[in-house]
Amino acid sequence: MDKDQLKELIEETLEEIGLNSPDAVNLLLGTAAQESHMGEYIRQLGDGPAVGIFQMEPATWEDINLYYLNYNRQNLKMRIGAACEISHFRADAMRWNLKFAICYARLHYYRVSEPLPSSLAGYARYWKKYYNTILGAGTEDEFVANYERFVL
Repeated sequence: MDKDQLKELIEETLEEIGLNSPDAVNLLLGTAAQESHMGEYIRQLGDGPAVGIFQMEPATWEDINLYYLNYNRQNLKMRIGAACEISHFRADAMRWNLKFAICYARLHYYRVSEPLPSSLAGYARYWKKYYNTILGAGTEDEFVANYERFVL
């Protein structure tokens, strides 16, 4: 996927839902580069459940939906529905609706109390700690390499 077109779509989508910032855009670009090689994969290789360019697992999507978005945040949910032109929220929509995947990847990071970083090394650390987690197979070095390969 063309990095410039994806960046434009991320900026547009985050602006529509009121969660745009340069660091959020860069972190999502890096996440897409790391998780799916910028959209090469829309379903996890092997038997894994992750879907979309950010390779989010349905269980993570459900947690965001049930315990964050549906918890007194109906205005944000309405903005997401309008931005994504979707009325029925389903985890598998992240596989084919890029804007929906962008929204949920952003919400995943938005729930973190630590402020967004503003450097490549910071994005890598933040991704590893909050997206991939300590148990995940990915590394910060791998994130940096994929960011340099697909985003820069």
